[in-house]
Amino acid sequence: MYPYHNKIKQRIKNNELIRYEYLNKYKNISPCLLLHFDREPYTRPIRVHRFKEYEEIFRELNK
Repeated sequence: MYPYHNKIKQRIKNNELIRYEYLNKYKNISPCLLLHFDREPYTRPIRVHRFKEYEEIFRELNK
């Protein structure tokens, strides 16, 4: 199984994250937290049950 969230978190730690946005719908994910990165894969969608986990990471980045 591909460690989807572990890879994303590592990319965030590596300063690859450009921005993020909340969308009502992205493909079949509703709602969605869409992460934008500076290299491929450029976008990664996050489902609602993981929002708080990523919001905590964003708070730490902004300290």
